[in-house]
Amino acid sequence: MGRRRSIMSEQLKMEVAKDLGILDTVEQEGWGGIKAKDAGNMVKRAIQLAEEAVAKQNK
Repeated sequence: MGRRRSIMSEQLKMEVAKDLGILDTVEQEGWGGIKAKDAGNMVKRAIQLAEEAVAKQNK
């Protein structure tokens, strides 16, 4: 099995991690060091950002 291609850019993941206060963990331990709950919160935050971007485009 190959690695799944990331949908989120590395820049977006870092921005979201910073927003959630887990960037230090990512920088020290890598993405595998974050808790499952934090990963879920990252997805929720990314969806929220995407929805806000779409809303701005539609105005």
